[in-house]
Amino acid sequence: MPDLLLELRSEEIPARMQRRAAEDLRKLVTDALVERGFLYEGAKAFATPRRLALHVAGLPPRGEAVREERRGPRVGAPEAAVQGFLKGAGLASLSEATTVTDPKKGEFYLAVIERPGRETLDVLAEILPSIIRNFPWPKSMRWGRASAQPGALRWVRPLQSIVATFGPETETPETVPFAVDGIEAGTVTYGHRFLAPAAFEVRRFDDYGPSLERAKVVLDADRRKDIILHDARDLAFARGLDLVEDEGLLEEVAGLVEWPVVLMGSFDASFLDIPAEAIRATIRANQKCFVLRRGDGEDLAPAFILVSNLVASDGGAAITAGNERVVRARLSDAKFFWETDKAIRLEDRLPKLDSIVFHEKLGTQGQRVERIATLARDLAPLVGADPDLAHRAATLAKADLVTEMVGEFPELQGLMGRKYASLQGEHPSVCAAIEEHYKPLGPSDRVPTDPVSVAVALADKLDTLVGFWAIDEKPTGSKDPYALRRAALGVIRLINERQIKIGLTKSLRQADHFLSEKGVSAPAKIEEDYLPDLLAFFADRLKVYLREKGARHDLIDAVFALPGQDDLLMVVRRVEALGKFLETDDGRNLLAGYKRAANILRIEEKKDGRAYDAEPDAALTASSGQPEERALADALASARTSASAAVAAEDFEGAMRALSTLRAPVDAFFDKVTVNAEDPALRANRLALLNALRAATREVAEFSKIEG
Repeated sequence: MPDLLLELRSEEIPARMQRRAAEDLRKLVTDALVERGFLYEGAKAFATPRRLALHVAGLPPRGEAVREERRGPRVGAPEAAVQGFLKGAGLASLSEATTVTDPKKGEFYLAVIERPGRETLDVLAEILPSIIRNFPWPKSMRWGRASAQPGALRWVRPLQSIVATFGPETETPETVPFAVDGIEAGTVTYGHRFLAPAAFEVRRFDDYGPSLERAKVVLDADRRKDIILHDARDLAFARGLDLVEDEGLLEEVAGLVEWPVVLMGSFDASFLDIPAEAIRATIRANQKCFVLRRGDGEDLAPAFILVSNLVASDGGAAITAGNERVVRARLSDAKFFWETDKAIRLEDRLPKLDSIVFHEKLGTQGQRVERIATLARDLAPLVGADPDLAHRAATLAKADLVTEMVGEFPELQGLMGRKYASLQGEHPSVCAAIEEHYKPLGPSDRVPTDPVSVAVALADKLDTLVGFWAIDEKPTGSKDPYALRRAALGVIRLINERQIKIGLTKSLRQADHFLSEKGVSAPAKIEEDYLPDLLAFFADRLKVYLREKGARHDLIDAVFALPGQDDLLMVVRRVEALGKFLETDDGRNLLAGYKRAANILRIEEKKDGRAYDAEPDAALTASSGQPEERALADALASARTSASAAVAAEDFEGAMRALSTLRAPVDAFFDKVTVNAEDPALRANRLALLNALRAATREVAEFSKIEG
């Protein structure tokens, strides 16, 4: 089967865009082929700092012929309908259509459309130019004389050449005939910019990779990562050191080189007085280098790993020396920042926060710190934290934002605050909370365990959510510039993974009160009728959180539909218990019985124009009811009482067990009892009994929200 080889070589492709661009290229081409009926065996895309490449294997040489029957309007339909049918089917007149008789709908026109299969080469020549012209780069540019013309090609950096070939392995592939802005597809490409700049010809993918390798280009990004990682480990091991691995940096560096050459540099050991995190941030941010630790422990070594894109004649000595000079200068800056920062206590930095605007409608960082500190004190007893320590930690939590070190390396916020707090003798829980109050930053980030950290983390996130809800800056669609979804998920994880009982509504009101108390102007203030919107947002985030743990979204809806469900820990426990109950025969059958009862009630209440929400008449049930009716009434009274008591005791599994006793009497009732009795009083009483079943299930969840 023939293969497609496509290479788009440009001046540069930024490392951060390469993975996404390769995947976009694969998807755009394969989707366009499949849409036209061309199936394939496999496809893989590649990216280097200068090229995107795609290999699509197992394409047919020619598409299959298509025969389609398209039904038209009935015979005698208006002329406009007939003409629309002819145009859509590609027919010149009705004489080219056939007439078919339908026993129910009468005669109608039918068009039989036959399209011969197209050459795959022609289809590729049709789709590739459009894909290239409309490629979804996050940022792109125009260049040269053609840039002044309307519709000029935009690319991430100037596009320099296109390779596009198609054909079987056993024959010489053909060039796909197309051009984009004067750049014609061909079979010529170029290797490494400096090590092998000469042109060479490629015809098929099997030759493409090895040819690039000879031209000092490693095509596969994952292979470049493996080369860098293994060479770095080996080089470190040879010096008795360990590599501090960094997946994000490894991915970035692999996107900066086509021919990775790993080297080791060093710096003066006196710089090790700087916190290890600051050294790592300095070397990582400025030089894209990896740090090393001593083989006998966690302490950093005065050395680093750099990755060059050149095989130098001097073995890399000049490249290493140049990197060492820059690292020395950057570490000198970091050391100055560290020494300067240590001389000023964190609380002495707080006035500077008053000059930093957090948000124009939510005040300064200083005002925000005051709100968080007050809220953290209130939350502390709920999480088992010392209120004074929580207040102190929240007060100092943002102070490192105005330090020299964090000003240079924002990613060190929190961490440097912890270092400075420890140096000035703060309580260990205060130090931990200064760093950990940002956590969890994502679904895989750890949740803090120290109660003071938990109190401050909750206060920080609740203040953020209430504040932005108050000024009506909520997430919309895929846009969430203030990371409010992440903040809500952080609150959910803190509550559930630390098993915290907390009334969310009350805490949100407290946060809103402190917002108002500090004089923040909020045009859309959270009031009693505004809270449900924020609670619904939490419910949506809770669905995401629980769905990843295997829970059903409809069960979350069923629990949240009950009034007053703002204790997220209890919601999760109730959802878990409900899920287990519905996996049993008793649970499934009771749900079926509930739905049958609810349907009967809905129909009869609509027909009668009234609700049957009164308590069943026990005397009437006893005197006129059937045995199954009386048994259900007794079971409902017992189950509802037991379920209510179990819910009050937060024993949700016990509540489900209480409901499970209803299965047999419900089944027997529907099997033996006619709900719509001729006696109006008896009918009304039986409908009230069904409503009692509905009320009993509402002790644990709103069963109407449960699917199935």
